[in-house]
Amino acid sequence: MTQTIFTRTLPAIALLLLSTQLSGCFPAVVGGAAAGGAMAADRRTSGIYVEDENIELKTLKRLSQYMDKASHINVTSYNRIVLLSGEVPNESQLKQAETLTREISNVRNIHNGLTVAPASTLGDRSNDTYITTKVKTRFVSERLFPANIVKVVTEGSVVYLMGIVTEKEATDAVEIARTTEGVSKVVKVFEYSK
Repeated sequence: MTQTIFTRTLPAIALLLLSTQLSGCFPAVVGGAAAGGAMAADRRTSGIYVEDENIELKTLKRLSQYMDKASHINVTSYNRIVLLSGEVPNESQLKQAETLTREISNVRNIHNGLTVAPASTLGDRSNDTYITTKVKTRFVSERLFPANIVKVVTEGSVVYLMGIVTEKEATDAVEIARTTEGVSKVVKVFEYSK
């Protein structure tokens, strides 16, 4: 019995001690594993998945350098199609955001969902997050298509749906989103597969 406890606890203790030495690497390993799992379930190639992440980061950096500080802009890239959502103080900033995004390499298309309005409040953003969660939860519970193939972005109670989908999957996703409490409008930013 003592031998069994020793053989089970020794590896656990060794792992614990080793993890304290590799604590800086642990988030990278776990994050990499999570990203790998997300890529495996995605219809984009791993290269495009990574490129979308790069497009988002580059675009956000560029916008933060040139846009009015009163702007609140979210950038979402899916298969190199960029969705801009949020609020800007005037029409000129709305156009500038799109122009700056076009300058980012590998962007295929832009869907500009920005509105001219004061920046949303923390309460508004929390409500949008809640709506996104409700839509995603319904995708899972309805089981009409693989829930992870549709990216959901909510801004100002408007739900944007992105992904590479069939016509039926698109119709089902829109119907689920449209009938979710709190959703004021659904915007399709889909690419269609056969």
